[in-house]
Amino acid sequence: MRTKNGWSSNRAKKRYFKRAKGYVGGRRKLLRTVKETLLRAGVYAYRDRHVNKRNFRSLWIVRINAAVRQRGLRYSEFVAGLKKAGIELDRKALSEMAIHDPPAFDQVVEQAKQALAA
Repeated sequence: MRTKNGWSSNRAKKRYFKRAKGYVGGRRKLLRTVKETLLRAGVYAYRDRHVNKRNFRSLWIVRINAAVRQRGLRYSEFVAGLKKAGIELDRKALSEMAIHDPPAFDQVVEQAKQALAA
């Protein structure tokens, strides 16, 4: 008996269409278009995972800069002071601290100022 690929190709098609759920028009119903759309979507998703990290880092820097300027320093001076003081907090933690725990952030800024002065 001759073997055919009907079962496996139908299964593969089903997988594609399942991933394209929610798309509009031919992007959901036509196999070739679905494949192209999913390929492009995957490329964008890969790229934007990295862009997302970049965007968050810049947001944290803006927040830290605003908080530090209220306390009489510039962002670059603050970071230099942290480095001299040996404080290894990342920007995300500093940003969260500036928003949710201002007294602790004040202490960190003071330590950075003292390290700059020394």
